[in-house]
Amino acid sequence: MTRALFIVDVQNDFTEEGALAVAGGDAVALRINSFLEGHAGDYEIIVASRDWHDADNDNGGHFSAEPDFIDTWPPHCVEHTYGAEYEEVFDTSYVTHHLKKGQGRPAYSLFEGIADDGTTAEELLESYGIIEIDVVGLATDYCVRASALDAIEHGRHVRVFTDLVEGVHPESSAKALAEIAHAGAELIESGV
Repeated sequence: MTRALFIVDVQNDFTEEGALAVAGGDAVALRINSFLEGHAGDYEIIVASRDWHDADNDNGGHFSAEPDFIDTWPPHCVEHTYGAEYEEVFDTSYVTHHLKKGQGRPAYSLFEGIADDGTTAEELLESYGIIEIDVVGLATDYCVRASALDAIEHGRHVRVFTDLVEGVHPESSAKALAEIAHAGAELIESGV
């Protein structure tokens, strides 16, 4: 197999009760679980990312007391807090690799994350010979977008499962999916 699944930021702070709630985030987590039950064996590796921001600084201007919700945000996914943990309903037992992104600076793409042992996403892809990546998670218009575009930029064939992502705003999510498709990704439904 030469295919990986990227599960982007399915975290408590990005689902219904979180600091940056995405409406439908809990439902996406449950649909991802259903997909994994039937399809985890289709992947060489399953990589999950989490925002993991420092507690004692503004993370390179990423946090703001007066956020613009474009480049600056209220505090979210602060390391070692409930908000930074995976969404409670998300079953992580199929995940083979965990990456944390942010850690003192703004970060949107899964490719900006690192494992606890220092391994990067690109190193994982190279070591496992991954040429195809399926992308799911939160939020379509921010971290899913950045992760999918980076995967294409890194020379991989990308599919985004449109029923396994959810965005902050319908308009910006539709624009993000159009941009991802224009860059060469395939937009499909998972069949769950």
